[in-house]
Amino acid sequence: MEQITQLFNDSKDVIIAYGGQLVLAILTLIIGFWVIGKITKAMKKIFKNKHVDETLQPFLIGMLSYLLKILLVISVMTMVGIQMTSFIAILGAAGLAVGMALSGTLQNFAGGVMLLILKPFKKGDFIEAQGYMGIVDEIQIFVTKLKTLDNRNIYIPNGGLSTGSLINFSQEETRRVDFSFGIGYGDDIDKAKSVIAQVIEASGKALKDPEPFIAVGELADSSVNITTRVWVKAPDYWDLFFYMNENVKKEFDKQGISIPFPQRDVHLIKE
Repeated sequence: MEQITQLFNDSKDVIIAYGGQLVLAILTLIIGFWVIGKITKAMKKIFKNKHVDETLQPFLIGMLSYLLKILLVISVMTMVGIQMTSFIAILGAAGLAVGMALSGTLQNFAGGVMLLILKPFKKGDFIEAQGYMGIVDEIQIFVTKLKTLDNRNIYIPNGGLSTGSLINFSQEETRRVDFSFGIGYGDDIDKAKSVIAQVIEASGKALKDPEPFIAVGELADSSVNITTRVWVKAPDYWDLFFYMNENVKKEFDKQGISIPFPQRDVHLIKE
């Protein structure tokens, strides 16, 4: 009975000594997270009003949020009497071990920083990288989010994205669309070239400078291939691509110009 009484008294002394600090620490933690939420929301509004690059906004806000939360936790631990000198030493050793285990993650973090500094692309650009094509939707701390043309989300690690080859289709204002139209050896080359030029003119999207290029590019096994190169504004690339393929075929049919296709003769031998 005396032991229970002594334990109760000791517990009461501990609660009296540290209970106030513990309650204060918990309140500080709760209020701190609430304040951090308010700060990040305010930063979003400030970035929007200041027209900060949309690719930078999630990264900077995420970094600010993580930093403030770490500082808050350290402050709360100090309030409850934890010696931070020893804790920092332990944290450093743990950080080294975690860093070695998460070397790929740290590489992705560094890649994200490099992407934001060098800016090989921005939000809304259409790119091809790491075997994927899509529109840049968001550059996060560790990954970049692409949205494909069929509305799928692709997350590419920033490490490989920052060190690998990348094609940005949206960086230049103009692009060249290349075609190769095959006609038969018995067809009139000049007539075919004239038909192609008329289709280009009718599209209304081809640029005058540089002017379209139309010439015989190859005398193939079964066709004369006419190389056609047309410059357009970057957003009009696919519109012209599909327009030309469809309408050149229609006009060739109207003008009696043949488009050769593979054929096979089958001979049946009767015994």
